[in-house]
Amino acid sequence: MAAQLQNVWHLRKVAEPSAKPCDICFKPTTSVLITPDQKDHFYICPGHLKDKGFCSPIVDEAEVAAKKKEEELDREVELIKKEYEEKLKKRKKSKDSKQKEKEKKKTEDDKSGESKTDNVDDDKAEQEKNDKVRHPLASATLQD
Repeated sequence: MAAQLQNVWHLRKVAEPSAKPCDICFKPTTSVLITPDQKDHFYICPGHLKDKGFCSPIVDEAEVAAKKKEEELDREVELIKKEYEEKLKKRKKSKDSKQKEKEKKKTEDDKSGESKTDNVDDDKAEQEKNDKVRHPLASATLQD
């Protein structure tokens, strides 16, 4: 008894110099359909592979679902990364603005601080003047 040929084929590509004519239309092609046990093969052009009446791919539903889930997770990760980067930028801007505010306040305080010390000196001098003016008799009686 002869071994029965399975109707399962894998698509393989060969190098450009190894291209042979398609077994159907005789155009040069690098696509080869081969059995899993590698006992039989034939060259086929990509146009015939797209023909629904010629062959159809075997679709593994679990693999497709896993790939879809992985892509969905990747999109979600990218979205979360983008949100996190926006939050960091926002924090940095607010931190920078607070720091600028502090520096501005500090420079204003420094400017007003200089004027405060000037004002304190002026106040002391004025107080001494007022003391001399208020008590002219007290200072005159002490001198006599």
